[in-house]
Amino acid sequence: MLKNLNLKQKFTIVLLLILVFALSLSGWVLSSILIKNAEEEIAAKTLTLMDTISSVRVYSVAQVTPELSEKLKTKFLPQSVSAYAAREVFDILRKQPQYSDYFYKEAALNPTNIRDKADNFETEIIEKFRRNEGLKQMSGFRSLTGEDLFYIARPLVVSQPGCLECHSTFDVAPKTMIDIYGKNNGFGWKLNEIIGAQVISIPANKVINQARQSAVFILLIVFIVFIAIIILINLFLTKQIVSPLKRLTRIAEEVSTGHLDLEFAPPSNDEIGNLAKAFKRMQRSLAIAMKKLKNNPDNQ
Repeated sequence: MLKNLNLKQKFTIVLLLILVFALSLSGWVLSSILIKNAEEEIAAKTLTLMDTISSVRVYSVAQVTPELSEKLKTKFLPQSVSAYAAREVFDILRKQPQYSDYFYKEAALNPTNIRDKADNFETEIIEKFRRNEGLKQMSGFRSLTGEDLFYIARPLVVSQPGCLECHSTFDVAPKTMIDIYGKNNGFGWKLNEIIGAQVISIPANKVINQARQSAVFILLIVFIVFIAIIILINLFLTKQIVSPLKRLTRIAEEVSTGHLDLEFAPPSNDEIGNLAKAFKRMQRSLAIAMKKLKNNPDNQ
């Protein structure tokens, strides 16, 4: 197929093939890099939220719960539970558009409220934290109810002695709390023990779409630049190679029909110029041969 095309068309096809290959490779590499960057950007935002929630938990245990201890004897107040305070604060944050897609859960192996019970995936995360106390953070993707989620998890540690007032043994826990949740769940915790994980998740498409938009923008710029390069190369080929070759071809055809007075003016000192010089030498040799034939008609 290429044999039937001119030089400029061949160069254009080759460059277009290079463009397709370069865009495909660049798209794959860029997607990987940008998804990683999007993960890190969202992770940084998520960790700020998690630090805020952790601060709320510490504040609740240290200052709110002690103030409500007397009231807990007659009525259980969820405001005294740090996990409750954390969820309430996060729900307020979720009312803002930039956080509406974020979800927060304090997944525990043995929670007081059964809704905080860790599922199989969360249980694996917690067990990893328990096996490796140096592991302070995990992130990645998971599937939940048919939806892909990007998550970040941190170990939930019993760091405040005040937590044990409700979660050490049921006989020291507020009776009003036991009346609501029973005495089978949420007990046996120990100070500095990892009992769960704080997990914040968002739809994975938020990460992927953010990376895809950046990738499309960058690839569009690359495409435009490459098309501009192809046009410039074609203009250069036309002026420096194709047009001089066409001129040499036309003159050579004229010379072949007997017009030996035409000049092969070398346009430059490059390969095209050398070719023109070779044609000129051939023209001179042909002129000498023709002159000898005319001077010696008997040799014909």
